[in-house]
Amino acid sequence: MAASLKGILQGNLAENIQKSKILVVGAGGIGCELLKNLVLTGFKTIEVIDLDTIDVSNLNRQFLFRKEHVGKSKSQVAKESVLKFNPDVDITAYHDSIMSPDYDVNFFKQFTLVMNALDNRAARNHVNRMCLAADIPLIESGTAGYYGQVTVIKKGLTECYECQPKPPQKTFPGCTIRNTPSEPIHCVVWAKHLFNQLFGEEDPDQDVSPDTEDPELTAEAGQTALESKAKDEGIGGIERKSTRLWAMDTGYNPEKLFNKLFRDDIKYLLSMETLWKKRRPPEPLDMANLPADTDSDSSAMRDQRQWSVKECADVFGQCLGTLKQELATQGEGGMLVWDKDDTTAMDFVASVANIRAHIFGIPMKTRFDIKSMAGNIIPAIATTNAIIAGLLIVEAVKVLNSRLNACKTVYLNRVPNDRHRLLNPCVLDPPNPKCYVCAPKPEVTVVLNCSHFKVGALQDKVLKAHLGMVAPDVEIDDGKGTIIISSEEGETEENNEKLLSDFAIKNGTRLKCDDFLQVYSLVITISHIEKLSDDKEFEVVGDLSELQPKEEQQQEPVSNGDKESAAPSTAAKDDDDDDLMLIEEEEEEIQEQPMEGDLQPSRKRKASDDEAQPVKRAKTTVPDSAADEDVIEIS
Repeated sequence: MAASLKGILQGNLAENIQKSKILVVGAGGIGCELLKNLVLTGFKTIEVIDLDTIDVSNLNRQFLFRKEHVGKSKSQVAKESVLKFNPDVDITAYHDSIMSPDYDVNFFKQFTLVMNALDNRAARNHVNRMCLAADIPLIESGTAGYYGQVTVIKKGLTECYECQPKPPQKTFPGCTIRNTPSEPIHCVVWAKHLFNQLFGEEDPDQDVSPDTEDPELTAEAGQTALESKAKDEGIGGIERKSTRLWAMDTGYNPEKLFNKLFRDDIKYLLSMETLWKKRRPPEPLDMANLPADTDSDSSAMRDQRQWSVKECADVFGQCLGTLKQELATQGEGGMLVWDKDDTTAMDFVASVANIRAHIFGIPMKTRFDIKSMAGNIIPAIATTNAIIAGLLIVEAVKVLNSRLNACKTVYLNRVPNDRHRLLNPCVLDPPNPKCYVCAPKPEVTVVLNCSHFKVGALQDKVLKAHLGMVAPDVEIDDGKGTIIISSEEGETEENNEKLLSDFAIKNGTRLKCDDFLQVYSLVITISHIEKLSDDKEFEVVGDLSELQPKEEQQQEPVSNGDKESAAPSTAAKDDDDDDLMLIEEEEEEIQEQPMEGDLQPSRKRKASDDEAQPVKRAKTTVPDSAADEDVIEIS
């Protein structure tokens, strides 16, 4: 192998490849193809990490796995399988999460190069920060159906993964989900909420009961509806208490649950007359008087055949019985976790979503379609994975050949663009000076109501969920060094239910946030506001100018010509959470020759420049899919 490599590769490249140590994060669709490419290219020392086990659904594209491997560790089986291509390679496999504290900065520093084949944004953010802290080049990749991309990230020279704002996950107002669904996805979300209310982790924000605080209701109409419900003991037949407790009291009786959810609650919604002045009112269903079955194609597969309302009701009852037994095995206080690949859990959501859709006059969907919506599924294409894995190797060879200035962000299109290309290379962008991760002094502003926002929410929803920290420590920059959040277990847990205002946190307060695992520090400036638009709990912005009305923003001079935009990029799909972004390609020819010297600004548009412009030629950015491409969370 060494002799053949030296005959093919120029200079010291063959030696650099053999001496390099590579970390592959993810052993799914792209990961399998990438590992095969690495060992066949001549890489000798590889470590691979993946938390997942092999599922039957992986076998159609993750070619290193076979039926007998189902249930086993992806990373371990991938190692064993790929060694058959080249048994001389030294491969270490970890069945673990890359976000574990065991994989600290010193762990990352031992590698020459890190290559991502991940399927979620949180892990991508974390690897991005660890590579920045360790100053190790990172090659990022992703696929979604026929689309894909590869890019190179190097501290101080290129944009990091978080330099440009990612479109937020698509959410729906609670009142739409509870009161006025108009699309199948609304019913699917409601069905998943119901599963959690009955069997999973109860969340007040996922209550499935009619919403009496719907903005469409006047105060008078809402109060009338409440009084009507209080007087009418027949509606629901229960006191106001958790859905779980009431269901348990009934023994998860299918008829009682069905009639409460799809008859009594719907009648209550109809009492909110204001809601139905300009839209079709729902029609309550009684389990004893369901619509007659319609003829359906009995030869079609169960997943592909449209279930009737009667069939959905039968499936609903069967699932209740099975899930009740599964919940009982969890012991007191136990719960179930919804999984699209759990047959009973998926049947429950499919049947419930279709029943609710029928009630509101929304087209019913097959189980296959509902699974796609509920699991955020984009069909995986094995060829796409193979192409992207090949591009990963191409960019890795450039890095190891000390030609970082020749690296590109490469987009794979579904059909050739106007230049007859499926692959569209773009010059790498330099770092965003306002990035809250890789800027010299990262800062953000968090807008919220200090009198309503709790410390626990700051930790879980802002620092961990939104800003991607793993184990944050937070100190008030008040000269006293008051610590309100500590990563040490038990030190500040009593603060979680306290309000920010209890610590004298107010408009203009600055918080010093550190994540020692990620070697990441961030200063947060609190902007107090009584109420945000769209009933948001908080908003993270780059600076307060972004909150000004457009007229005021236009009057404000932009000092450096690089005003940050908080708006998400144009969405290419309308059903999935944040699947693809269509990016306008500039008219001028994209530079394809290696650049001289340091990286120059790219000719692909910035997220803040052409956001609202019509798309001329589409390039897809898919930085949030890969290792298991059937479940996609793409930014």
